[in-house]
Amino acid sequence: MPTSEVIYLGQLRCSASHLQSSSEIVTDAPTDNHGKGEAFSPTDLLATALANCMLTVMGIAANQHQIDMDNTKATVTKVMYSDPRRVGEIHVIVQFPVGKYYTEKEKRILENTALTCPVSKSLHPDLKQEIRFIYSDELKS
Repeated sequence: MPTSEVIYLGQLRCSASHLQSSSEIVTDAPTDNHGKGEAFSPTDLLATALANCMLTVMGIAANQHQIDMDNTKATVTKVMYSDPRRVGEIHVIVQFPVGKYYTEKEKRILENTALTCPVSKSLHPDLKQEIRFIYSDELKS
């Protein structure tokens, strides 16, 4: 069964439907590439998919090891290259909630799981992935 259906709506905008759930995502070309930048661009989705995948598989590992990582947040920065135009770097900062503390073993489990997520392993090796993990015990007051 197909995963999704994408329809070009005109004016550099598309609507993508997830066929199993019927949820929808609208994309728009970015302002630096003739678009309005009024929604995620396809390359924004690519970069964001990395963080979503990392947090999802970390959540699976956290459930298996009884680790509470609820409200962990990832901030994503996409860096575009030219010649050819492409995503050249994705920077992800994973920040664990203030007040939650993790053992070194728990940190290792979560970080190793994140760094080997399916999206990470599916991206071309030339695409630089810069991943940083921030724990509340490492924050400066």
